[in-house]
Amino acid sequence: MSMASELFTPAQLAIVRQRSDWRGTWLVLHAWGVIFATMAVFVVFPNPLTYILAVMVIGARQLGLAILMHDGAHGILTHNQKLNMFLSQWLCAYPMMAETRAYRRYHLQHHAHTQQPEDPDLVLSAPFPITRKSFRRKMIRDLTGQTGYQQRKAQIMNALGKAEWPLGQRLKHYWGKLGRATVAQLAILAVLAAAGHWYLYFILWLVPFLTWQQAITRIRNIAEHAMVPDDNDPFRQARTTKAGWLARAFLAPYWVNYHVEHHLVMWVPCYNLPRARTFLIANGYGPRIETKPDYGEVIRMATSRPDTDDRPGKLVHNARKRRVDGTMGEGFKPTEDAA
Repeated sequence: MSMASELFTPAQLAIVRQRSDWRGTWLVLHAWGVIFATMAVFVVFPNPLTYILAVMVIGARQLGLAILMHDGAHGILTHNQKLNMFLSQWLCAYPMMAETRAYRRYHLQHHAHTQQPEDPDLVLSAPFPITRKSFRRKMIRDLTGQTGYQQRKAQIMNALGKAEWPLGQRLKHYWGKLGRATVAQLAILAVLAAAGHWYLYFILWLVPFLTWQQAITRIRNIAEHAMVPDDNDPFRQARTTKAGWLARAFLAPYWVNYHVEHHLVMWVPCYNLPRARTFLIANGYGPRIETKPDYGEVIRMATSRPDTDDRPGKLVHNARKRRVDGTMGEGFKPTEDAA
């Protein structure tokens, strides 16, 4: 808070820290409304083009649910904390196979040690720059569902516990890890089945979840911290990327692109981050904020290593293994005991 009081006037602080029950609720309903409306458009106009667009739109809103869960983990999605946790858990986290409290424990370590050796997300930014060939391979794995499949497979196996445990113990462990997330998946399937289109769960929920959502999550991670100018400067150890309406629709929903502002004042709700940036610029901090004009510029910078340096298949850090273990983003850790 001491840093925030230096960045903003008291009146500005009162504005940006304000949390709204109706606005937080609306954003969650908006995400689900876009998802189901997009499914409906495909049902009415079923063709390859509308399917591809639907996968992209729904995948972006699925990332949006994860972003809103992130606000819930900070306790800032709504003013009422019971409502905050309900929305974050049942309408955001569980449908995305995540868990708010577990994510919070993991994520707060990132805020406490941003871009430092103790930062659990450092493995996401440390390998960059990479070659264009390497980036292409990553995108192919993401868009063909390989990344998503491996992550979810490892997450489910981890939830089932050790193979030598009795079945009852394994099922109890699974319920503790993924039981509510499984209920959420069944609820989505039931809603679509009740509407007479059960197959949409597989082709327009799971497919976007395992493909487009994975790809844009990777791009978001790159944009936020890869190749930042100064790991020790709070204005330059993260990055804000400007996003037009197309980027917001397909890549960066719900103001996720305002990442420097989020790190400077992590208790500001996502819907107040644009106002926070406006105040920072008005107060003379604009030139200090690490900002890129668009995501294309970020990708060009992140893939600036010559292709002659490409080493396909060589594991130079443990990010891939940790992602497969299901520890990235969701806050889940591999099972180590029978607890």
